[in-house]
Amino acid sequence: MFNILFGFPALRVIASAPGKITLFGEHAIVYGYPAIVSSIDRRVYVRAEARSDNEVKIYAKDLRIPGVIVTYRHGEVIVETDYGKTLSAIAYIEKALEITSRYLGTRKGVNLEVTSEMPVGAGLGTSAAVSVATIAAYAKVLGHELSKEEIARLGWQVEKEVQGIASPMDTSITSYGGFLKIVGKGGKYEISKVRVDESLPFVIGYVEREATTKDLVNKVKELRERYGAIIDEIMRVIGEVTLRAEKALINNDLVTLGELMNINHGLLDALGVSNRKLNELVYAARNAGALGSKLTGAGGGGCVIALTPGKQEEVEVAMKLYATLTLKTRLGVEGVKVLVERP
Repeated sequence: MFNILFGFPALRVIASAPGKITLFGEHAIVYGYPAIVSSIDRRVYVRAEARSDNEVKIYAKDLRIPGVIVTYRHGEVIVETDYGKTLSAIAYIEKALEITSRYLGTRKGVNLEVTSEMPVGAGLGTSAAVSVATIAAYAKVLGHELSKEEIARLGWQVEKEVQGIASPMDTSITSYGGFLKIVGKGGKYEISKVRVDESLPFVIGYVEREATTKDLVNKVKELRERYGAIIDEIMRVIGEVTLRAEKALINNDLVTLGELMNINHGLLDALGVSNRKLNELVYAARNAGALGSKLTGAGGGGCVIALTPGKQEEVEVAMKLYATLTLKTRLGVEGVKVLVERP
C-alpha cells in the first residue's frame, strides 16, 4: 500500500495491541466478585495509510482461523470453517473507524492492513485488540495522539455497539497491558493495576467452542436459581481465590499461583462450564509439569492456560495431543503501541 497525498508521501503508521487471558474470576465477576486479566505476548497489528479520497479499504491478510470441521453425511462431505469470525472482526474495524471519526470530529480515507498472531474467536480478546489497534492507528493518521484512557474508552464503545453489551475488561487490558483487577456490579466497573515484576511464561491450548458465552452465563444463572446457596458459596470462594492470587502475583509466588489456578478450575468445573476436551487439556498440562492449569474465559471449549516456568516445551508437546492449536506466550506485556513508518 502506498499513496501520494498532496505531492508528499502519505502518512503510514502501525499500531499493535495484545490479546488477553482471564487468569482468575470467570463467571464470579458477573455476581460482583473480582477477576484478574492479563495481556499476552500475541498481538494484532493494524497498518494505516492516509488516502487522498474518502474511501476506506481493509486488507484482512491474516486473521487466523482456529478450526475446520469436516462432516460426512449420506455420502456427502461438508466442510465448515470459522470464516464468519473473520467477517465479524471486520465489523469491529468498521465501527472503530466510525467511532474514532465521531470522537475527533474529522474523517479521512484510509487503507488498513490487519494481521493477527492469534486466531479469531478463540477467546483471547482478538476483537478488542482489533478495535483498539484500529482506533490508535486511525487517530494517528487523522493527526491525533490519543491517550490509553481515551483508546480504552472508545474501544469499549466499539464493543458495546457491535455486541449490544460488553464489559470494559478486554478493551482495558489490551489498551493498558500488564495485569488488571476488575470488579463489576450493577453495570459499573472498578479497574486497578496489579503490580507484577516479571512476565510469566504460559502455554495456551485451544479447542472448538461448544457453547456461546451468553449460553454459558445463562446456564450458570439457571443453576443458581435451583441451588442458590451452593452456587453463591462457589462464587464467594472464586472471589477469595482471586484475591489470594493477586497476592501471589505481587509476591511472584508461582507455586501458590499454580495451586490457586487448579482450585479455580475445579470450581468452574463444578459450575458446569468446563467439558471433557478442556479437562483433557488441563490434566495433560499438569502431568507434563505445569504448576497450574485452568480454563480461561466463559468455558464450553475455547482455551486452557498453563503456568509453565522451565517447562514450556514439554507442556506444549503434551497439550498438542488434545488441542486444535497451542501457543507459547508471556503474560503482562505492554499494551497498545503506535509507530510512524517512514517511507
